[in-house]
Amino acid sequence: MPLIAGTRGSELALVQTEKVCAMLSDLGIETEIKIIKTEGDANTKVPLHKVGGQGIFVRALDDAITRGEVDFAVHSMKDIPAARPEGVRTCAILKRDSPADFLVHECPLEEIKVVGTSSTRRRAQLMRGNLNAEIKELRGNVDTRLRKLKEGEYDAIVLAEAGMQRLGLNLPGTRLLPQWYVPSPNQGTIAVVCRNDDDLAAQFETINHIPTEKDTAIERVVMEEIGGGCYTPQGVYCESGFLIAEVLSLDGSRYERIEDGGGSPQEARFIGQKLKSLAFDLIEEARVSLGLEY
Repeated sequence: MPLIAGTRGSELALVQTEKVCAMLSDLGIETEIKIIKTEGDANTKVPLHKVGGQGIFVRALDDAITRGEVDFAVHSMKDIPAARPEGVRTCAILKRDSPADFLVHECPLEEIKVVGTSSTRRRAQLMRGNLNAEIKELRGNVDTRLRKLKEGEYDAIVLAEAGMQRLGLNLPGTRLLPQWYVPSPNQGTIAVVCRNDDDLAAQFETINHIPTEKDTAIERVVMEEIGGGCYTPQGVYCESGFLIAEVLSLDGSRYERIEDGGGSPQEARFIGQKLKSLAFDLIEEARVSLGLEY
């Protein structure tokens, strides 16, 4: 019987799932795709942190796996929360694509007055920079965001460069260097999650990319130590063991940052703990400002 792949119904989610299914097909493993609707896709009129954060997209697929409706699911790895439910496991991580953000715009940078993004991290990093613009909430899939840009609701929007590449989009704008606009942990990476079954997980071993697995594991350790949930503006990026991690205030006016070798989970844990201590006030201020409970 074929393996059933669960996915969101957005074009990007489908493209990513089809990529994994094609890789499995090359190994002689038959698959089928099943679309799972999520609350995050249905409720796009409020900020993401108010409906459960990026993890809301993962939860429905986790539930489908544990109920036995699907065998595995494909995610943008940055959407996977630190806390994971019993009964599921990450069984493969594909080779990382671009980790960078991309500011999509047609007008000159100095003429940008309104930028759209739903991310507190992107908002804070843009406000920290020299871009003198208002940052407004923007949710929805890539097509929806581009349509609102074209209709003039925004002068620019922020997209993940990896998503643009996967969709074959060649858009005008500015690449935001990850060394300064530090991406979300695991950005640019596709992860496969399956039922917690050794025989099932073994079928994905061949498509797992070990160097990416190591870098993303370090990023996740730092993320777990910092905590703060999706509301805390934080960027964590590791490349070949070199780590950059930062936590910002919501308005980008203050930040704490560490650059260091994060060659092992133990080193990454220490760095995450140190950064959390340095940035404790910023994390608390973000929580209080957004009216969130522990």
